[in-house]
Amino acid sequence: MPLVDHRNQAKVKSGDALIKHLKTFKLEPKFSAGVWFFAPGAIRFHDAYHRPLTIAQRLEIAADLAPHGLKGVEAHYPNEVNEENIHLYKRLEREAGVRLITIIPNLFWDSDFAYGSLSNPVKAARQKAVDLLVKTLKMNRQHNTDFAVVWPGGDGYELSFGLRFHEMWSRFEDGLAEAMDEVPGVRIAIEPKPYEPRGNNIWRNTADGVIMCADVEAKLKHPTNNRLLAQGHKLVTMNPELGHVLMGFEDFPYSLARILRQGRLAHTHWNNQPLGNYDQDLNVGACSPDMTFSGLYVMKMHGYRGYYGIDIFPERMPIRQALLNNFDRMKALMQMCDAVDHEYVAACVERPDLNAGTGLLEAYLTRLWHKGAKGMSALPKVRKS
Repeated sequence: MPLVDHRNQAKVKSGDALIKHLKTFKLEPKFSAGVWFFAPGAIRFHDAYHRPLTIAQRLEIAADLAPHGLKGVEAHYPNEVNEENIHLYKRLEREAGVRLITIIPNLFWDSDFAYGSLSNPVKAARQKAVDLLVKTLKMNRQHNTDFAVVWPGGDGYELSFGLRFHEMWSRFEDGLAEAMDEVPGVRIAIEPKPYEPRGNNIWRNTADGVIMCADVEAKLKHPTNNRLLAQGHKLVTMNPELGHVLMGFEDFPYSLARILRQGRLAHTHWNNQPLGNYDQDLNVGACSPDMTFSGLYVMKMHGYRGYYGIDIFPERMPIRQALLNNFDRMKALMQMCDAVDHEYVAACVERPDLNAGTGLLEAYLTRLWHKGAKGMSALPKVRKS
C-alpha cells in the first residue's frame, strides 16, 4: 500500500516564497465520491425519492463521470465493498481510471454498536469493532488504497453526568492503535463531528481530532509504524467535512490550517449547509461559497495535492447532475484562487496598518466576486511600506 507523502503540507512559506508558490501551484480538480449517496434512501421523515441502485449500477454512474473529474470512489466495508464485489471496483479502475481510494469500516450501523464501537464499554461489542477494523485495514492494504477513513458516528454519549470521558477516549484510541499495529503501515483519516447520530459525538471538532491523532500515534508499537513516524510521516490523519465543521460553528479555513500545519490532511469532504444546522449535506456552494473559496485558498497556500471528496445527500436531484454541479462549482472556485492578485492580498494581510485594516482586502474581494459590476468606486492601491 503506497503511503502518500504529506510532509510538505507542514512547511511554512511566507513573503516572496509564498507569493511565488501561489503563482505557480494550482489545485488539481481531482474528485472522489462516496457510493453511499448515489441512491439516497428513506429518512425518518419520508420515503426514498430515488429508486434503489445496486453497487454495479452506482459504479456505472461513476465511470460515466470520469471525464468530468471523478478520479476516486469511497465505500464502507462490508456493506458497500467486500470480498465478493471488490472485482467491480477493480473493473472500474481498469476501464475508467476511477480508483477505490478508501475502504471505510462501518462502525456505526450494526445494532451491537448501540453504545459505541471501539469506545464501547461492553467488551464483546468492542472486540467486534476491533475485529471489523482489522479486516477493513487488511482490505485497504490488499487493494492499495490511500487511507482508511474512520468516522466514529456511533461513539459518544447523550448524558454527560458521571461519564468517564478519559476511559471512553482511551478505549477508542487503544482499539485503533491495536488494529493499526496488527496491520502496520495503513494510514487512518479521522472525521470529527459535533453530534448526530449520537447526541454528542466522541470527537466533536477539529481540535479534538488533532489531539486524538497524536494520542493514538503515541500508542503505536509496531516497528513499521514507528519507523514511518520517525521519518516524519503521520499515520493518524484527518478527513474534515465542511458540513461537520459548520455544525460545530467552526471557521473552515482556520480548521484546515490547523490540520495542514501538522501535515495531517489526508483527505477532505465537501458539501454545505447553514452555520450550526444539522448535517444536511447540501451541494457545494449552496450556502457561504465564500467560506469554501477561503478554504481552497488555504489549501493552495499549503500545496494540497489530494482528492476532494464530495459527500452530499441529493434527495431531490439526480445523482449525475448533482455531482456535475459540485464538480463545476469546485473547479470554478479553484480557478478563482488562481485569479487572485496574491501581492495585493499579501500586502493587506501583512501590513493592515497601512491598508485600512481589512478594509482594502474586503474591497478587493468585492471586485473579485463581482467582476464586471458597474458603479464601483476605484480600488485603492495597497502600500507595502
